[in-house]
Amino acid sequence: MTTTIVLVDDEDLIRTGLRAILSAEPDFEVVGEAADGAEVVPLVRSLRPDVVLMDVRMPAVDGIQATRHLLSTMAEPPKILVVTTFENDDYVYDALRAGASGFLLKRARPAEIVQAVRTVASGDSLLFPGAIRELAQRHAGDERDALSSAQLTEREAEVLRLVAKGLTNAEIAAELVVSVETVKTHVGNVLGKLGARDRTQAVIIAYESGFVGTR
Repeated sequence: MTTTIVLVDDEDLIRTGLRAILSAEPDFEVVGEAADGAEVVPLVRSLRPDVVLMDVRMPAVDGIQATRHLLSTMAEPPKILVVTTFENDDYVYDALRAGASGFLLKRARPAEIVQAVRTVASGDSLLFPGAIRELAQRHAGDERDALSSAQLTEREAEVLRLVAKGLTNAEIAAELVVSVETVKTHVGNVLGKLGARDRTQAVIIAYESGFVGTR
């Protein structure tokens, strides 16, 4: 299957570089580009991409606002991968809380860019859990009641801890000695109970509530 991609960045050079890297993959297709967050929603509604690479800092409408708008106005929004210069930027964390599924550094190597898009598109694993831990450390306690109200079962809590470590469904299945399908069911239940769109949002809630330590 082909993964369709939209690039959003106010720098032409960045978009050109990303397009060259991603278009070289036989299963990737860059279907559109935008230079500002204000252009994102109509473009995505028209093209229906699987993944949007979204610059976090843009002059008119930034990546955080554009991410919120996409996720609040579309029934089936794309996965959003934030593109940034600094990994410890609070803008990145705000974008993740707004619903982005992961982030990518502009200085990343081509292979890392390709893998990041594949990871986000699959939804089967967490992107850069270590970096998310560092960002979440400043916000510990922001969602203190979120886990208690979710009423996770013991097994669901165990699965959430393993997701927070960055394990894939297959790795979690091996750890717990269960089938991958069983893990998928548990992950789905965790996301539903937490009201999280994907693994990234679930892990952020886990850190902010203190359920998972940031160190």
